[in-house]
Amino acid sequence: MATYEEYIQQNEDRDGIRFTWNVWPSSRIEATRLVVPLSCLYQPIKERPDLPPIQYDPVLCTRNNCRAILNPYCQVDYRAKLWVCNFCFQRNPFPPQYAAISEQHQPAELMPMFSSIEYTITRAQCLPPIFLFVVDTCMDEEELGALKDSLQMSLSLLPPNALVGLITFGKMIQVHELGTEGCSKSYVFRGTKDLTAKQLQDMLGIGKVPVNPQAMQQPNMRPGVTGQPVQPPVPPANRFIQSVSNCEMNLTDLIGELQRDPWPVPQGKRYLRSTGVALSIAIGLLEGAYPNTGARVMLFVGGPCSQGPGQVVNDDLKQPIRSHHDIHKDNAKYMKKAIKHYENLAMRAATNGHCVDIYSCALDQTGLMEMKQCCNSTGGHMVMGDSFNSSLFKQTFQRVFAKDQKNELKMAFNGTTEVKCSRELKIQGGIGSCVSLNVKSPLVADTEIGMGNTVQWKMCTFTPSTTLSLFFEVVNQHSAPIPQGGRGCVQFITQYQHSSGQRKIRVTTIARNWADATANIHHISSGFDQECAAVIMARMAVYRAETDESPDVLRWVDRMLIRLCQKFGEYNKDDPASFRLSENFSLYPQFMYHLRRSQFLQVFNNSPDETSFYRHMLMREDLTQSLIMIQPILYSYSFNGPPEPVLLDTSSIQPDRILLMDTFFQILIFHGETIAQWRNLKYQDMPEYDNFRQLLQAPVDDAQEILQTRFPMPRYIDTEQGGSQARFLLSKVNPSQTHNNMYSYGGAIMTGPNGDAGAPVLTDDVSLQVFMDHLKKLAVSSTA
Repeated sequence: MATYEEYIQQNEDRDGIRFTWNVWPSSRIEATRLVVPLSCLYQPIKERPDLPPIQYDPVLCTRNNCRAILNPYCQVDYRAKLWVCNFCFQRNPFPPQYAAISEQHQPAELMPMFSSIEYTITRAQCLPPIFLFVVDTCMDEEELGALKDSLQMSLSLLPPNALVGLITFGKMIQVHELGTEGCSKSYVFRGTKDLTAKQLQDMLGIGKVPVNPQAMQQPNMRPGVTGQPVQPPVPPANRFIQSVSNCEMNLTDLIGELQRDPWPVPQGKRYLRSTGVALSIAIGLLEGAYPNTGARVMLFVGGPCSQGPGQVVNDDLKQPIRSHHDIHKDNAKYMKKAIKHYENLAMRAATNGHCVDIYSCALDQTGLMEMKQCCNSTGGHMVMGDSFNSSLFKQTFQRVFAKDQKNELKMAFNGTTEVKCSRELKIQGGIGSCVSLNVKSPLVADTEIGMGNTVQWKMCTFTPSTTLSLFFEVVNQHSAPIPQGGRGCVQFITQYQHSSGQRKIRVTTIARNWADATANIHHISSGFDQECAAVIMARMAVYRAETDESPDVLRWVDRMLIRLCQKFGEYNKDDPASFRLSENFSLYPQFMYHLRRSQFLQVFNNSPDETSFYRHMLMREDLTQSLIMIQPILYSYSFNGPPEPVLLDTSSIQPDRILLMDTFFQILIFHGETIAQWRNLKYQDMPEYDNFRQLLQAPVDDAQEILQTRFPMPRYIDTEQGGSQARFLLSKVNPSQTHNNMYSYGGAIMTGPNGDAGAPVLTDDVSLQVFMDHLKKLAVSSTA
């Protein structure tokens, strides 16, 4: 029998899914008492190289309000060629092409190892992906030059059938024609006036493409029937959006000739930059020409929008862009109007299956906070850097076009995810890079978490690492017990446009046992997944933090943690020393401790743009990466042996150690005091100190490995004890030793391996030790 840890890992590898609870409470009231909601993290298109290539349509349950898809948990009568739906118990005949099935000769979708399976719909229209570059020209020559190089490089990474377009903007917006030979031609729009999609289509002379009526008259033949299925025609490219193979030379030249915005900028003034209208025109262009087709608007900005709709700051440099303090004091003049403008654009893009990426590279803020919904709702990338000339931007942008083993882009377009579940469950909602499709169903729960009141969500673009959180409510009443050995099922159906243009459907079906919490609470608690629960609670907290005040969110996190400890801790009333948590709960309080201190909930020292960027990443990454964001990983390198993971604690900071910290957003190498002195004296260059040279090199090599694969590429920091950038490490470690308790005799200070107490940190934050003491006291209190 596999342990729960192995079982959880197998499920994640096979289905890309992690549940907070892996044995489900069989009644509504018991489910609410578990404190952490019954929920899961799901990667809709997790990479599975071993999935069989299925070229036929899925078999659906014939009941109209069910329509679940055939899966390994269905009961099958091979003699009568019937299957029983495991969601509504409808008996369904197999379609004629399944006539040859038997217990020995099963289709892949009935095999337990394929609880996740992918169908390719051969009848669907094959559409190439569309990439529309929207480029800010308000920047100095060096920045613009670096950006132009990256854009030209990206053309060689696109599939030759992909469609591309180019819009540039400064004070004015230019939509460039790509079909013209010999001279470049563009349409110029004012940056102060927003246009409706209809006005834009009339001005540019584009519209929805009429479908060839003859192709419509021939019926689409089903695959499996003799004859090829008829492909509906691909919409022809228009003057502004052409296939890469047609216009690569033209477009490369056009990008190469781009000049910085020609409008003069007086002393003490900002560039007049019309980001809001440029984005609106890009979305209107795609809306008119390619509705409901996979497309990416790739917006590159080098500063804030300073005129027209979507403006976040005026053009006077004396007026800084808003800070968290200004927002708190309601002193952010342009914020509400700008947010409304970009939210409206985000909804228009999402409705048509188009996504918006924002690549923001500037030393100051560019208004990501106002624009964030464009990425959050459409699944687009949000990348934040200091310069388009930095390796951080260049390598991150190159990774957008990562390819799989078949040399196809690792990105899916214009998708929807639908959830079906057993009658004992209902769906409360979802949190992630998606929008609700408002599809009502008897399966919708009354209480809402995240985006609720629906069983389907639109995902305009996603990658194998994109992760949704979905929340379930047990609706079964306590008085109607579920028979012993019963199982609850959930099915996830994700339809999407593959980067090759094919339409695909990924179906994942999972089942878990029910248990009566009054009698078998130990079964339920042993199936608790504390890592999944930490990420789910972090996402719920961040979702709340978007609308609630920070202290309220922290109080909510604390309250939920105390309630969980009261429910699952072992203790004697009013005796904190007796408090114990079982192993699969023991790390959870420490995750919550680090979450409370993290930049997701503490906005001090971060700009509103940075906060938006950090939260955006937590909402979309997979479990492993999200955990690193919540509680960074720390490795120690010393002469005493191979590198080892150490506590994220001040006691780990020792003079003869090198530390490597991975916070997801930063990779930091920290040299202890003695090591730093030896390095400054250049011992590593002397042949007799070769082992010291190897010690210095080891963390650098390990850091490179992380830097080469992570998206977006993290910031790389090399520092030492007393160095100015050591603050990045000191702000993350548990301050078990601070200036407040440095001199306490017999105080409970954690010590390092040699009995050294590590380096004190100047902070008034409570340490994990103090936090745990308080937690135990509150959990065991009889008055709580």
